[in-house]
Amino acid sequence: MLTRLGNRDDARALISSVQLRAHGAGLSLREPPPEPSSCCGRGCAECVWHSYLDAVDYWQQEALLKLGT
Repeated sequence: MLTRLGNRDDARALISSVQLRAHGAGLSLREPPPEPSSCCGRGCAECVWHSYLDAVDYWQQEALLKLGT
């Protein structure tokens, strides 16, 4: 089941959940994308956090394919 992400906490929870499922299935996944460290906090339209959440979404899609769901 694909989860839509809204913020950093959602991404962290999702990553943890997917990694736990993979571990339980005896599968290894590639590392999730690293959290950005360069956000200026001004609410930019192209914020690094938007790109990060997109990258986590892609990571999740790859993981779900590997998990067969």
